[in-house]
Amino acid sequence: MAKPTVLLLGEIDHAHKEWNALSSIAELIEPKARSREEFIQECKSGAFDKVSVAYRTFQSVAITGLIDEELVAILPTGLKFLAHNGAGYDQIDVHACTKHDIRVSNVPTAVDDATADVNMFLILGALRGFNTSMMALRNGHWKGSPPPPLGHDPQGKVLGILGMGGIGRNLMKKAAAFGMTTQYYNRSPLSEELSGGAKYVTFDELLATSDVLSLNLPLNKQTRHIISTKEFEKMKKGVVIVNTARGAVMDEDALVKALEKGTVWSCGLDVFEEEPKVHPGLVANPNVMLVPHMGTWTVETQTKMENWCIDNVRSAVEKGVLKSPVGEQKDL
Repeated sequence: MAKPTVLLLGEIDHAHKEWNALSSIAELIEPKARSREEFIQECKSGAFDKVSVAYRTFQSVAITGLIDEELVAILPTGLKFLAHNGAGYDQIDVHACTKHDIRVSNVPTAVDDATADVNMFLILGALRGFNTSMMALRNGHWKGSPPPPLGHDPQGKVLGILGMGGIGRNLMKKAAAFGMTTQYYNRSPLSEELSGGAKYVTFDELLATSDVLSLNLPLNKQTRHIISTKEFEKMKKGVVIVNTARGAVMDEDALVKALEKGTVWSCGLDVFEEEPKVHPGLVANPNVMLVPHMGTWTVETQTKMENWCIDNVRSAVEKGVLKSPVGEQKDL
């Protein structure tokens, strides 16, 4: 009996041994295409007709483009599983995949520590206003001339988490070590055990009473620009905002205006609406700490993510199910 075929979209950077071990249960292939147009033609040529499982990376979008209805419609009919190496999966139209009987998985917990670490780094940096003097120091001006305004301590501040998933809960524990108290808003409250004692509040209350607002929710049609002009108007004057989720959950034009007005005192961003482009108003503002999407940029976390995704591929091949299906498909 022929082995099932697994298609690799993107690169394996760390877990080479684990990936190669899949060759004992599947034939491993890669596309020749280097653009979406070429990939579509390769699909239509029948090159992937035997593929039943695909492993994809965030960077593979450079080859395939978004996994949208147009692409899903011409993927081989035998493709039943798509293992995505990432926690966020906004590059994938899950509804289109479900319609075409393709099951999708992500990597939901392997990213939590590293992303929450960057989250806490940005919170501390933005609260303390470190960015202005870091820039001045490199330009030979010590703290700056004149020196910057005094920063703020995290102790006693209220951290508001919008999206209390794995990363948000991890962040809550880290913030507690710095003397912060946490409140959160989700579509529904967490159990007492999962919430860790954090207070559940309404969305409007979160905006109005948080000293620091951390965005930790997935990007989808409902959450795009969930933070925009009217939301900034409801916030405490001088609020600090941090985003390690996806850039488009916040309206960057509205953020720039809120910073200029002083509604937002400072912010820390790891993600941007049009990566790798960054809004010029953010680049120009010294009160904005910018990190180029490095939330999971560690050897240890990247290795964990690859291994998790490979485990999804192995589970699909051997058991016909995914280890960690995305939320929209958990009941399928």
